[in-house]
Amino acid sequence: MDAIVRRALLVLQNPDQPVYLLALTPDEIDQVADISRVTRDDEGKLLGYQRAEVKQHVDGIVEYLDSENPLMPNAIVLALSSNVQFKRSRGPNVDDGVVAAGSLEIPLPANEGPKPAWIVDGQQRSLALRRSKNRSFPIPVAAFVADTVALQRDQFVRVNNSKPLPSGLVTELLPEISAPISPRLSQRKLPSALVDQLNQAEESPLKGLIRRPSMSTSERKAAVITDTSLVKGLEEALRTPASCLFPYRNIASGETDIDGIWAVLICYWSAVRDVFPDAWGLPPAKSRLMHGVGIRSMFRLMDRVMATIDPNDESSGEAVREDLRRIADLCHWTSGSWTEMDGAGWNSLQNTPKDIRTLSNHLVRLHFQARSE
Repeated sequence: MDAIVRRALLVLQNPDQPVYLLALTPDEIDQVADISRVTRDDEGKLLGYQRAEVKQHVDGIVEYLDSENPLMPNAIVLALSSNVQFKRSRGPNVDDGVVAAGSLEIPLPANEGPKPAWIVDGQQRSLALRRSKNRSFPIPVAAFVADTVALQRDQFVRVNNSKPLPSGLVTELLPEISAPISPRLSQRKLPSALVDQLNQAEESPLKGLIRRPSMSTSERKAAVITDTSLVKGLEEALRTPASCLFPYRNIASGETDIDGIWAVLICYWSAVRDVFPDAWGLPPAKSRLMHGVGIRSMFRLMDRVMATIDPNDESSGEAVREDLRRIADLCHWTSGSWTEMDGAGWNSLQNTPKDIRTLSNHLVRLHFQARSE
């Protein structure tokens, strides 16, 4: 079987998870490595993890690579198949307990079969390398063995967490990561998993309306809500003691009543859809209810509306709808102006902390006044 054999260093980090340092040319990277695009199968299961190509960024790298004396010290990170073989060199001073010298053999795919590696970090650079005229330019490569997408995805999120990776992509990948992650990412894991369900479950009023990186072009046309607005709304609700969702978490044991939280979300957002049908499902430019400022503000109103509602009661849906109808005529999601907010035009509100706070307070005040009458 054909293979690429290259001098390499084995970094002795973990005996069960070898890390290799080597160099490959653009042609060789193209031969052995593929890009795992984030998408979903017909059943909604998340596949892959890589974002789409950033054309302007790739064009800039190509231009640089084709210039005189380019330098690219940053390594491309590859996840290798377990079919690779590392052979240690013989002789003295080839292993100092930290690094061992040797040769790495990477088998080449036969008859258009699957390639033996996936690009975990550096996909924009790899795309540029494919288009570069400098085909023999050696590129640093850091590689580890990982046959499962789960391990590749885990490393992808860790590598890119401190880089300008789209937050929507990170939050969509988080529910699929089983290994321990940082506390900051852990706080986003449950909200992102709930957003996944809200976008896929048949009983969800938000089904198909939430824009996620894994969506196809046709699906994105119907998706009008950014997933980050929902994730942030859920994060806030789950950590705020005054929130209607907070009681469903047991801080002492770390357990969470997912079914209870789900029932609250379905009950409330179904009522929002029913009470504001003219503003529901429209692009944010035509409906501020679907805009980040509307989503975040309605989450805060949810805490007041659902505070005394049992979402499992058969009459809960009508009770929430009746509650929201009291303020429906005073809401200006698609036209007019918010007269009690200094006459702010319906489309002047933005997804900023100030406007979210102003609109949230206004909705809560309207709700309190309506209940008092």
